[in-house]
Amino acid sequence: MTTTHTITGARFIAETLQGYGVTHVFYMDAILRKTMIELEELGIRRVITHSEKAAAYMADGYARVSHRPGVCMAQSVGAANLAAGLQDAYLGRSPVIALTGKKPPLFQHRNAYQEIDHRPLFVPVTKSSADVVTPAQLPLLLRQAFRETTSHTPRPVHLDLLGHNGRMLETAEAAWPVIIEEAFTRYPPFRPEPDNAAIEQAANAIAAAQRPVIVAGGGVRLSSAASEVVALAEQLSIPVATSVNGKGTIPDSHPLSIGVVGSYSVRCANQIVAEADLVIYIGSNTGDQVTHSWRVPPAGTPTVQIDIDPAEIGRSYAGAVGVVGDASMAMTKLSAALDSPSVNAAWLERVQTLVSEWRDEIEPLRQSEAVPIRPERLCQEVSAALPSNGVLVADTGYSAIWTATMVYLNQPGQTYLRAAGSLGWAFPAALGVKCAVPDRPVICFTGDGGFWYHLSELETARRNQINTVTIINNNGGLAQGIPDIHTIYRGRSGRPEELYRFEPVNFARIAQEMGCWSRRVEQPADLGEAIQQALAAERPAVVEVITGLDYHAPNAWVPAG
Repeated sequence: MTTTHTITGARFIAETLQGYGVTHVFYMDAILRKTMIELEELGIRRVITHSEKAAAYMADGYARVSHRPGVCMAQSVGAANLAAGLQDAYLGRSPVIALTGKKPPLFQHRNAYQEIDHRPLFVPVTKSSADVVTPAQLPLLLRQAFRETTSHTPRPVHLDLLGHNGRMLETAEAAWPVIIEEAFTRYPPFRPEPDNAAIEQAANAIAAAQRPVIVAGGGVRLSSAASEVVALAEQLSIPVATSVNGKGTIPDSHPLSIGVVGSYSVRCANQIVAEADLVIYIGSNTGDQVTHSWRVPPAGTPTVQIDIDPAEIGRSYAGAVGVVGDASMAMTKLSAALDSPSVNAAWLERVQTLVSEWRDEIEPLRQSEAVPIRPERLCQEVSAALPSNGVLVADTGYSAIWTATMVYLNQPGQTYLRAAGSLGWAFPAALGVKCAVPDRPVICFTGDGGFWYHLSELETARRNQINTVTIINNNGGLAQGIPDIHTIYRGRSGRPEELYRFEPVNFARIAQEMGCWSRRVEQPADLGEAIQQALAAERPAVVEVITGLDYHAPNAWVPAG
């Protein structure tokens, strides 16, 4: 689609964002104020936040759930904060376009107020970072931003605009063509087919395996390939583990589902992957978390690795049979290349035994009536309450471990998103998710440590009527580090609790003061009703659940030796 007429830079930016399907922008004032007026006229929502980092997290959540680029903005003095917020989008492979202002060249290197050379801060957290210093560059680089952020492996890109708030580009006028390249309005823009020879090699390896297992990574979500992965697993009777980012690829109730593998994992998944004679990685970076520091599976285990990025093939497991291409396309071609083999009954029986043993062991905890409330019970209630089309957004740390291991997603329409490592990401990210999918229920699962980061965004949610449900696992501190802290303190006097304990605070009362619906829950029997009330509240809702610092998430299983 192309339109050409004489317009201001502000109008050009607004029409371009509209053409690429952007429905919301997330920002801290003051940036592109003239553009903001044009955005309002075009029906694009402007969500002003209480910090640049929160704006980046919201754009990230928006992008992950919608498969469309998210847009965040900040003026020059806020650029460093915005860059910090892009780390999670970079690690989470999320297409975010970050726009910042920059004072003109004459102001550089002369102690200009609030100005630093912030572009180097964006280099490690973006695919590209470019200066837009002349109006003629604007149409070229803005289109390129959409191309780069969605292509290949999606990741953030950054444009540094002339003027500390972008005004110098906004006021320029030219006959700029507003060109919308439809393919780059979403990701993946293209689905490259794997080479037939590579498919044949992978098919031969799979057919020869006696104890194969699939590990579905976040690339399955990027490719929207979950149904194809499950179909292949069913065709070949292969058990399926997922990374934390891949959770939801296969329903937890499916007989071939074995749970999340790696460091934030269920014991049975690690056991099964460790015993496999072939691990088929689909859209997985085979990093330290999904492999529990490359011990699950052990080094030397044969692998097939399917990835859109050829540089990932064999990165951690040398000699991997590589299939380069889109995950969905690869599944379709593999399915056609493989006959339905005879089922290894002994392997499937072993898999089902390990899964049943794990679930039987944890079920009493998921049904526990203990006070303070156990997080396992909270996860059971979230499993029961999450609607069939619901989105669960989890923080990192214990929030990721609890939800990955104890929340069961049994409906294919449910979506699971979690932080790629940044504590405090989940709450603002959930607001961005809700902006992108307003008709879907969105539940955020975070701890009090994570919620403290961006508590002020409750006001943002209320002001913009972003009606998420935020569940706070409030145990009064940072529980994940407690075992290590007490191990270090063993035999020494001191106050280890200073390293992890917070003052008691009533988050439900704070939320109420900000105009949100809230409820504080201290009894397990009240959890289900509270979550259902929050989902029906028709305004931002907070369910504060009082748990205990003595409850710890399960440790990851590793092979002996």
